[in-house]
Amino acid sequence: MSMWSSVRLWFDPDEVRSVGSTPDYRFSLANERTFLAWLRTALALIGGGLAVAQFLPEHRLRGVIAISLLALGGLVAIRAVDHWARSERAMRLGEALPPSRFPAILALVVTLGAGALLIATLL
Repeated sequence: MSMWSSVRLWFDPDEVRSVGSTPDYRFSLANERTFLAWLRTALALIGGGLAVAQFLPEHRLRGVIAISLLALGGLVAIRAVDHWARSERAMRLGEALPPSRFPAILALVVTLGAGALLIATLL
């Protein structure tokens, strides 16, 4: 599947529903709950970026941390909708759910960010 057809799935639910057969609604709802959990994570990262920009003392790390958190929040939101669409399509086609390393990568990045925030706070 090309990148553009994947993006089209994000905005056109009929495109997702045009393939395969309708899965058990419980699986679709679980997929939606997972999507919403990722969106909450994205909003928390964006809120954290705004808080850093407003409340951390003036230091060059402040801007780096704030921009990083804001960008990471946006990336998580995009990744959430992509994973939702790919998972929904896989369920409809009876295929294995798409694997993802994104949660592990996100955990590492958040850990590194927490370390940077700790250093910036202590300075």
